[in-house]
Amino acid sequence: MGRRDALAIPPGADPGRLSRHLNALHDSFVSSGAIDPALRAVVSDSWRRSVRSGVDPEHSLARLPLDDARLADARALHPLAIAMPVIRRLLVEDAAEAGLLVAVSDAAGQLLWVEGDPVLRARAEQMNFLPGADWSENSAGTNAPGTALALGRPVQIFGPEHLLRPVTPWSCSAAPIREPDTGAILGVLDLTGGPEVAGPQTLALVRATVAAVEAELRISRLVSPSVAAAGARDSSSTLPRLEVLGRRSALFSYPGTTTELSLRHSEIMLLLATSADGLSSAELGVALSDDDQAMVTIRAELSRLRSQLGPFPLHSRPYRLPRLSTDVDDLRADLAAGRLRQAVARYRGPVLPASRAPGVEQLREDLHRQLRGRLLAGDDPDALLAFADTPYGREDFDVWSRALAVLSPSSSRLPEVTEHLVKLDLGLR
Repeated sequence: MGRRDALAIPPGADPGRLSRHLNALHDSFVSSGAIDPALRAVVSDSWRRSVRSGVDPEHSLARLPLDDARLADARALHPLAIAMPVIRRLLVEDAAEAGLLVAVSDAAGQLLWVEGDPVLRARAEQMNFLPGADWSENSAGTNAPGTALALGRPVQIFGPEHLLRPVTPWSCSAAPIREPDTGAILGVLDLTGGPEVAGPQTLALVRATVAAVEAELRISRLVSPSVAAAGARDSSSTLPRLEVLGRRSALFSYPGTTTELSLRHSEIMLLLATSADGLSSAELGVALSDDDQAMVTIRAELSRLRSQLGPFPLHSRPYRLPRLSTDVDDLRADLAAGRLRQAVARYRGPVLPASRAPGVEQLREDLHRQLRGRLLAGDDPDALLAFADTPYGREDFDVWSRALAVLSPSSSRLPEVTEHLVKLDLGLR
């Protein structure tokens, strides 16, 4: 997309004159279906998609699929909940003073938070721009949050470029927020108001806030991974910590120090951390390799590991560790509690993917199967799509099929999911 198409109001253009011109193009499209070549491609393509999905420019309004109880659950479990203080500090406070609104959606286009100027919020609610509403293109037609989600990139929509008639007095700038480790779309950040929102500075501000949010998500895991997500246990924040999900080697954090272990030491630590009663030298040898390993080799590795752990003890007879927290245990707790969105956000990849130790391979397969099984048995499109968008879910036909089955007919992701399933089906054949 060129710079001209990216900007809703070209440099030097008069917003009033442009609005009148776009209103005429909108009227022509509604009455005849004809699209003027002068319309930005990002808008004309969206109008076509929206109409094909059944949106009526004159009579449709965004759907309201989430009642108060479901909205509260969606907010509590969504990975972006932890970043809302950053969004409020960087954008909402100034937006309220400027008479603007800030909205945050999930990956399916459902608005989870709408904050800002209270007078403007009351006006926006009349067109169903409120928490719990579905603002994907298939529900609300062309709009910055829905179109940004459909395209996977920042979008500005100025006044009459909106497809639904009640939305044409408004303008908005939005950009997707991505999961830092996998690149999966978590939701969209949107700024809504009058014509001034369609200026280039506004889109730059939205992009900068998104960058800060993604940095906050990344930092929260590095600084305090055990309490980064909602529902984490308070006691775990003081425990030593082992991180193995999506990592070639484990990260071991102990009060005052953080160490990246070798792959072999990562395997030993994980096997001991996930064994309730500890392991003998023989049991550890079997879990580490299909080949017979001399006890002296196992003992030598354990001796070197002890020097890496410093004051953190590694007990023997059998070999075992004091209590510590792991991201594997946290993921299992999320699954047991039904926190699927949180589990997917925590699952940054398979357990120690470079390891060929039989015990680690079994744990890796079991954990992936548990997460995948819970997703396939559930009906949360946001969690399914977040998993499907990852490298380890991209080729999973069953996951994409389940996402299609539970996705709302109004979701802007529907064409993409359908197309991807066709490609996967052809590949399987």
